[in-house]
Amino acid sequence: MKENLIEIYKKLKIPKESIYNFGETVLKIIIILIIMYLVVKIGNKIINKYVSKQKNFKISLDDKKAKTIGAILRSVLKYAVYFFGIFSIIAIISPKIGITGLTFAGIGGVAFGLGAQSIIKDIINGFFILFEDQFAVGDYINIDDKGGIVESIELRITKIRDFNGDLHIIPNSLITKITNHSKGNARIIIDTDIAYDENINRVMSIMSELCERFKNENSVIVEGPTVQGITSIKDDRVTIRIAGKTKTMTQWDMEMKLRKQIWEVLKQENIKIPYSSVKILKEE
Repeated sequence: MKENLIEIYKKLKIPKESIYNFGETVLKIIIILIIMYLVVKIGNKIINKYVSKQKNFKISLDDKKAKTIGAILRSVLKYAVYFFGIFSIIAIISPKIGITGLTFAGIGGVAFGLGAQSIIKDIINGFFILFEDQFAVGDYINIDDKGGIVESIELRITKIRDFNGDLHIIPNSLITKITNHSKGNARIIIDTDIAYDENINRVMSIMSELCERFKNENSVIVEGPTVQGITSIKDDRVTIRIAGKTKTMTQWDMEMKLRKQIWEVLKQENIKIPYSSVKILKEE
């Protein structure tokens, strides 16, 4: 086998200098790739360390803002390293394959002209999102018809994960209409149907006592909850509304918890709720 390879090498008549140059080029490219990997990995660790420790500084950012700035810095680092790394590799390869500086500049100019417009729009809009504090990492937002929790804000893209677990990756230049559900406190509203023939004043009094206990037991409640009154009267039922405010991103848990306690107190106090019934009349 070894003799066959030597025979093939002699027939091809490859100069030793060419083999040396090829090996040198490959080695340089490998070194550049390793350096790129290490710079990104070490840089990300430094950024993450800074973000986690900034809480102890005299002038500190809130947690969401710090995470957002950390994501932007990691994105800038990644793109900068990739940019310089790719151009370094091209600079090594180009003399070997006969690409002149003028040819390379021409190809680069065409590529830049085709892709730069959308990239610049993405980057500019990304900085507006950051500095105008439109949303931050961890916020619950809607971008057009896509809704979910912001996982990352990068130089060109924003990533949000919906409640089904799907990850939506949106270019920053396409983000024009945003609904941020995490600004300020969240509202909780619970409507409870009571049987029409129940003593409504008694029911509302029991619910008011429950609301007071619920507020004392849950520190995330910032206002209420209180019994608002009757919102609907129908043939077989009366609807009573309870409303309050809670810290953002806790509203779903608080609604489910309060709804469960309402159900328990209704059963405990023997308060009837409406239910559908079917009467079958039998002809004699």
